[in-house]
Amino acid sequence: QVQLVESGGGLVQPGGSLRLSCAASGSIFNSYAMGWYRQAPGKQRGLVAFITSGGNANYVDSVKGRFTVSRDKAKETVYLQMNNLKPEDTAVYYCNRYPPFAKLWGQGARVAVAS
Repeated sequence: QVQLVESGGGLVQPGGSLRLSCAASGSIFNSYAMGWYRQAPGKQRGLVAFITSGGNANYVDSVKGRFTVSRDKAKETVYLQMNNLKPEDTAVYYCNRYPPFAKLWGQGARVAVAS
């Protein structure tokens, strides 16, 4: 059964950094664009960034220049490096295909940015 498992979340001060990882199992990873999404308290889940199968990365405006998405096909893992974190980045972060596939949502990684 296909699964996506996010890890690397935590509490960090404003201006700090975190790296999230998303490990995929099954044959879903290498052929698809993969995305990172987040859901802040009281808000809907939305796209943060995605990376194509060929390695092209795209970002929403609010994280451009601060976040970097990458993938390691050999490890079937996608990463989200988050620098210069702000309190408004506080959310649960999820990975999924891009566009997302409903049955692939995992538990997410909780990120809290606070002093």
